[in-house]
Amino acid sequence: MSIKVVELFAGVGGFRIGLENYPRAEDSAYSVVWSNQWEPSTKLQHASLVYENRWPNSNHSNQNIEEVIENDFDQIPNHDLLVGGFPCQDYSVATSLKNSKGLRGKKGVLWWSIEAILRQKGTKAPKYLMLENVDRLLKSPAKQRGRDFAIMLSSLNALGYAVEWRVINAAEYGMPQRRRRVFILGYHKSTELYRRLESASKTEWLKFDGVITKEFPVSDDFGDVSIGTVNADIQVVSDEFNKSGGNSPFQNSGVMINGNYWTVKTNSKYNGARTMLKDVLEKTEDVPKEFFISPEELNKEKGWEYLKGSKRIERTNSQGHTYVYSEGGMVFPDALDAPSRTIITGEGGKAPSRFKHVIFHDGRHRRLVPKELEQLNMFPKNHTKLDGVTDQKRAFFMGNALVVGIVEKLGVSLAREIGLEIPVLEKQAELG
Repeated sequence: MSIKVVELFAGVGGFRIGLENYPRAEDSAYSVVWSNQWEPSTKLQHASLVYENRWPNSNHSNQNIEEVIENDFDQIPNHDLLVGGFPCQDYSVATSLKNSKGLRGKKGVLWWSIEAILRQKGTKAPKYLMLENVDRLLKSPAKQRGRDFAIMLSSLNALGYAVEWRVINAAEYGMPQRRRRVFILGYHKSTELYRRLESASKTEWLKFDGVITKEFPVSDDFGDVSIGTVNADIQVVSDEFNKSGGNSPFQNSGVMINGNYWTVKTNSKYNGARTMLKDVLEKTEDVPKEFFISPEELNKEKGWEYLKGSKRIERTNSQGHTYVYSEGGMVFPDALDAPSRTIITGEGGKAPSRFKHVIFHDGRHRRLVPKELEQLNMFPKNHTKLDGVTDQKRAFFMGNALVVGIVEKLGVSLAREIGLEIPVLEKQAELG
């Protein structure tokens, strides 16, 4: 038996690799039965092409998910687990509709595509959810901090799900990149996990017993657990939640069931092996020449050293007001004996940048090559290599991707709690 998975906003397949391995392990607990990747801002669907290249015989869709839901919903098969790293947007409710669809959010906001699939599947809705987003989701928007996450919790509660969440920094658990993301697991009320959470001490769940905590332990310096309620009326949540503009009530760890939530600030606990930036570096002789940075490029006006350094600059805004813009210096070059900084979507390209990685290795400064960026996200080397896909685009993919190792560990824990035996995944291989 395997857990049937639908992967939304699939990118280049990070969730799939974390759950199935690549290629899929024969005894994997998970099997992706349908995936969807569509990028609205580009004609050439590069991420989908990479996905199709690596899984050529899969049931993959490269269509606008909103149009699929509206016009061809039956192509989405029934499944056990829905996964996806959906974009962080404004999730506010646009209007209240007096029909069977109830409340609907803004067109183009992809959280509502998840909600629509769960709602329209009805009694065939997936029993489990695994979602990922940037950690600011817990605090957005600025004028109603925590409202967006409260809307999600209220939506999921209305659909019969309990939720646990955690902001996980991959590097704090031995992985090679400092990348903080919130991971959200959902359990339908028809599952044993839901019933266990319902009767459990929520504090003990967050400390020891939760699906997340069993693979991502927390330290003993546990804060005070806060308790709250999300309104069952999503429109009320959208209009009124934290309207005073104070701090978000949602901490980096929490659970929600039956409309009530328990949340607390936790710190990681990990004593295992750690992977550093130096551990993923390619041999210098294998690095293309365009990735090396000459001394002239380092030192030229507004070059690498200038952009990485501290500065105070007098500026004048459009109203004629003069002010001083300042920013601190960054570690330069990037430390090799530590996990890397977070990869961003602008990582690729030759142009100097404050945020791109620059290392000093074997006596030369250089940028990171795509294989190294893939390894920092724990993808197989050359996973994104494909004719017509530039190195800059490959870097963009990794800026959008998640750390595969986190999904792998969450998948291990979820399968174990469901009662399935799962294989230990082998280290990802280098692809051609």
